[in-house]
Amino acid sequence: MLEGHFLLSSGRHSNRYFQCAKLLQYPDRAAAALRGVADRLRTDISAGKLAIDAIVGPAMGGIIVAYELGRQLGLPAFFTERDDTGAMKVRRGFEVTPGQRILIAEDVVTTAKSSGESAAVLESLGAKVAALACIVDRRAEGITAPWPLYPAVKMDVANWDAADCELCKKGIPAVKPGSRKI
Repeated sequence: MLEGHFLLSSGRHSNRYFQCAKLLQYPDRAAAALRGVADRLRTDISAGKLAIDAIVGPAMGGIIVAYELGRQLGLPAFFTERDDTGAMKVRRGFEVTPGQRILIAEDVVTTAKSSGESAAVLESLGAKVAALACIVDRRAEGITAPWPLYPAVKMDVANWDAADCELCKKGIPAVKPGSRKI
């Protein structure tokens, strides 16, 4: 967790940023961090509460998370990515079949914007999004996800609309560490 003034991929501002890539660079730590998520998913699948055929991670942050959850659950994992226009797409020969039940996997969820963009393209190809999983759920109160959410950890961390940002009001410049072009 980094401290400062950050422009998040969601467009919101925060005084804290979760750089999950620093965790995910170590496969053993990625496996440990996501073990509880995989266990909860496995339990709900066994109980008939959830059905998943594949796991999709929005690029960049969701790629390794999707792969690791796919490894632990024995399911295929692939990713969506942005094209030259910035639109989320299924590319590289990955295939989505009608009726396929998808778990979207992210590193950090603030507003579920990237997940929603991935869901839209997957659903346009006939898939059904069954749930969302992540390492860090940092949603502010009142921000909901449209699917069941399986986080490794829930963190209560301030984040604001740009117009209401406490740090902007103090004249502190924001940095944008994420991969989305805003």
